Amino acid sequence: MSMMKDKITRHHFAEIDGRRMFYREAGDPAAPAIILLHGFPTSSFMFRNLIPLLADRFHVIAPDYIGFGQSDAPATDAFDYTFDNLADHVAKLVEQIGLTSYVLYMQDYGGPIGFRLMARNPAAVTGLVIQNANAYLDGIGEAAKQLFVPLWEDRNAETEAAARGFLTADTTRFQYEVGASDVTAISPDNWLHDQALLDRPGTDEYQLNLLVDYQHNVGLYDGWHEMMRSYAPPTLLAWGRHDPFFIPAGAEAYLRDLPNARLVWLEGGHFVLDEHAYRVADEITQLFAPSPVAA
Repeated sequence: MSMMKDKITRHHFAEIDGRRMFYREAGDPAAPAIILLHGFPTSSFMFRNLIPLLADRFHVIAPDYIGFGQSDAPATDAFDYTFDNLADHVAKLVEQIGLTSYVLYMQDYGGPIGFRLMARNPAAVTGLVIQNANAYLDGIGEAAKQLFVPLWEDRNAETEAAARGFLTADTTRFQYEVGASDVTAISPDNWLHDQALLDRPGTDEYQLNLLVDYQHNVGLYDGWHEMMRSYAPPTLLAWGRHDPFFIPAGAEAYLRDLPNARLVWLEGGHFVLDEHAYRVADEITQLFAPSPVAA
């Protein structure tokens, strides 16, 4: 009975620097912790099917960043939307929950946020799960370059207009369906949920600010590589091989700094959990917690 109870996902709000941050939680707090860090344009909602599959082995925490999901989304004149600030709020949430060691699962935006957490306290990170989260120039596909590079070089009306196309309903749906081996397995709930939040007044402005700020992640890559080499945490690379944004070369590049990492190719694109949640959960548990938590 207690193990079944631990698989229930609970939904919480925490106050961080006067703002409400939402997070999902499941599993026994005495179990090894895993923090699930979501990508763009989604939230912890992307992990809704994965969380119960991990809850018998892990204490699972999946936050929504400020401006995403159920967390507060202050206007740009009230909050500076940078990856530094998003990571700072996640770090304070982790401290408030009381986690002292954890595996980091990072997807897309979860990469730059997770590596910032690791840089703050590398010894706390007991392992990495990297799922289409880039940390190498090798991994930036043409689709991403065409969007990001002009915006980074000169933010103006023309480059902003192109970037705003990245926030449309068609593009949001494309991000989920691209590369899928069976599009009927991809739930429309994904893009309907995400788009409803993207379409809130003022959201486009702070999402553009984050797209511009992404260039500062690139400047941190060398330091992240050195950190990975120095600490060499056990690592699972679970990569959708048909992702046009973060291409397979980005997954292979991690092996330069983490040569003992396990690389698992998934027949999917940028998002893979609708089709491959069971495979990903099995790979995570085998690497990080092969034995269930005792009842």
